[in-house]
Amino acid sequence: MNLEKVVFGFFVLLAATLNFGFFIGDMSDPALHNIFELFAALTISLIATVLKFGDRTQLGAIHLATSLVADLQLAAAGLVWVFAEQIVGHGMTAGSTASMVSLSGGALLANLVSVVLLVSETLTFRR
Repeated sequence: MNLEKVVFGFFVLLAATLNFGFFIGDMSDPALHNIFELFAALTISLIATVLKFGDRTQLGAIHLATSLVADLQLAAAGLVWVFAEQIVGHGMTAGSTASMVSLSGGALLANLVSVVLLVSETLTFRR
């Protein structure tokens, strides 16, 4: 068993599951979308991105691209929260929550592509 592959797979799957946990629920209800879960999803996604930098294959490039997309989407979702809560000061309205969750949904799609790539790579691996 390759420990590097285990750690890589762990962070890819953890990023996807944390993002899913944040995404699930009514898009307009801020009580169902915990900002700390978004922060955790972004942090783990950034760690997964760093782990993908070492792979020099074409599949590795696609893995990196999906991670960069997820990072960008999650960072934008975090900025929506900062803008609504700290800059404008009106709090999380239904519209700003929907924007934040929609951006998280885009990141979730990128994470799912990354998981599918990981599984397909694992299935085609021969000893």
